[in-house]
Amino acid sequence: MSKPERTPRRILFLTQFFDPEPAYKGLAFVKALAAQGHQVEVITGFPNYPNGNVYPGYKIRFHQTDVMDGITVHRVPLFPSHDRSAFGRVLNYVTFAVSATVRALMRAGQADVIYVYHPPLTSGMAGALVGFLRRRPVVTEIQDMWPDTLRATGMIGSERLLRAIGWFCRITYRFTTRIIVQSRGFRDLLIERGVPEHKIDVVMNWTDERADVAGAPFDLAPYALEDRFNFLFSGTMGLAQGLDVILDAAARVAQIEPRIHFLLIGGGIEVERLRGRIAVENLTNVRVLPPVSRQDIVHVQDAADVLLVTLIHDPVLERTIPSKTQAYMARGKPILVSAAGEVADLVSAAACGVTVEPGDAMALADAAVALSRLPKAELSEMGARGRSYYSAHLSFAAGFQRTLEAIERAVSDYQRR
Repeated sequence: MSKPERTPRRILFLTQFFDPEPAYKGLAFVKALAAQGHQVEVITGFPNYPNGNVYPGYKIRFHQTDVMDGITVHRVPLFPSHDRSAFGRVLNYVTFAVSATVRALMRAGQADVIYVYHPPLTSGMAGALVGFLRRRPVVTEIQDMWPDTLRATGMIGSERLLRAIGWFCRITYRFTTRIIVQSRGFRDLLIERGVPEHKIDVVMNWTDERADVAGAPFDLAPYALEDRFNFLFSGTMGLAQGLDVILDAAARVAQIEPRIHFLLIGGGIEVERLRGRIAVENLTNVRVLPPVSRQDIVHVQDAADVLLVTLIHDPVLERTIPSKTQAYMARGKPILVSAAGEVADLVSAAACGVTVEPGDAMALADAAVALSRLPKAELSEMGARGRSYYSAHLSFAAGFQRTLEAIERAVSDYQRR
């Protein structure tokens, strides 16, 4: 029996991060919604993530409307910042939320449903407020659990402020029609905090398989991967990633297996500090290089031997699965995980890599050495198991279908009120 056709919806998509920024739910996601017959408008900021610098070709102004591959994108002003300054980061989040609220109030009357990408919480607050004032259903997708993530990364140390943020979270969830979370751990945490289970959908992250297809030939020479066993970390380098464990492991590995090298590619607030530490300690088997496009990073991932996932030890991070994990699995590469909880469980369930406790540099070093000494055929089989698991359980098709169902449930739930 064929599936019943869904009613095309007018969707207002509110997200602080959008192309050309490295956004998980960016242009590819919106184009997929449009391909299903939905009419989508985007409200976002002027691109400045992850370094806090406005991208070339953009200038912050009161309002700018672009058309990207047929999608209308409204850009609103914000204070560009993404450094260690809590004040700068808060100002970045708040200014976007205020600007986005004003613009969304103007556009929401033409929408059937508002879809909000969170983090930051302020985006969720803006979406919930607009939904309440304009009487529209709201779907909020939660990728980071606040205030827990803020506490874990040390961005905010004041318990009074963290409690206030937690209160705003509860208000936001109350006025959100449906909530999408990326892990069962997040669902359980929300239920513990009083969110009704019936309004929560678990949609595990996928990778954009179309964007992850290697494009034009890419020069790998600057990465100096030849005649080495290469471990690659790619993505945001922030406090939650706890990347010092890689440097600590590299110092130990250098004495045991000199052919092992660690390559970190990406941007974030930890980049300069990590480079400074590498220089001071003369860690010649570790390099930190600038981010590259999604189409180009896959060339480096394919050329690497093992891909790395790291997180600091923290209860809330044990409930999350960094989206790079799914991207790594889809590439069919072995994965070395320095983290606990759901991401470690996922890699173990797929039998596609090795996991060690977060922050344990000795265990990470030992695992790296052991992996470097495995036959290539065994490493290939490990990677192939990850790709098969991804295709069966985590693919874009499966996750996108569940997202569409969550949007439909939000509209239905709101109409039944």
